[in-house]
Amino acid sequence: MVVWVGYRPEQFSVTKGEPRSFSKTKGVVRTFCSNCGTPVSYIDQGIANELYIALGFFDHPENFHPEAHAYWREKLPWMELADKLPRIDGYSRERDPAFGTPKERPR
Repeated sequence: MVVWVGYRPEQFSVTKGEPRSFSKTKGVVRTFCSNCGTPVSYIDQGIANELYIALGFFDHPENFHPEAHAYWREKLPWMELADKLPRIDGYSRERDPAFGTPKERPR
């Protein structure tokens, strides 16, 4: 499970080091710390002008509060959360259907 914090790309910059990137799925680029492997970001061309930063990358992750649970239908059977946040079966953001979903995209 991962928690993403959304930004506009111009709102975020790395101030120390240079994350490495990889793309396993066309249109999606993920970055990670080249020293320790910590996930840093996710950008998807199907979601215009948005950049997602992994919650674990922040110094104070407790300052961020979730708004919804995306891809709820894919949760593991033992996953139970007591909050009242919306459970969304797919993406929580509107995205360009031309890009398909991760399972539909060619790899």
